[in-house]
Amino acid sequence: MTRKQRRATMIFAALGTLGLAVGLVLFALNDSIVFFHSPSDVLEKKVETGKRIRLGGLVKEGSVKRGRGTTITFAVTDMAKDIPVQYTGVLPDLFREGQGVVTEGVMNAKGTFIADSVLAKHDENYMPPEVAASLKKDGHWQGGRGEDEATRKGAGS
Repeated sequence: MTRKQRRATMIFAALGTLGLAVGLVLFALNDSIVFFHSPSDVLEKKVETGKRIRLGGLVKEGSVKRGRGTTITFAVTDMAKDIPVQYTGVLPDLFREGQGVVTEGVMNAKGTFIADSVLAKHDENYMPPEVAASLKKDGHWQGGRGEDEATRKGAGS
């Protein structure tokens, strides 16, 4: 084998190894990536039970119910559809009805979202960018200082 052939073989072997490593990393990350869904998206796409997703929208007025211990139920809405959420744990201090929220967890067979994480807004004008986009798309946006500023503020957080 000539020197040029050995060099080409080494380059192709290195590229193959690099490609395999990138493929394995992407495959491993595939299960841990959680995408955002609005309540309408979840109900229209019929998200399978047990699949981990991120659900976002507004906490529906009058829906927060305190259960036994630290169990809380509430509904997340995008003003078109609602999804009941059950969460066991301590809610963020800024969690309240009518405010933006993003929850992470799984849907159960009864259609209730079982959250293991609840993220609330961080000031009076913040809304998660995905929630704001979903509400704007459906025509339900009620931004306080104007949608561009609120969206920019949310995107930079």
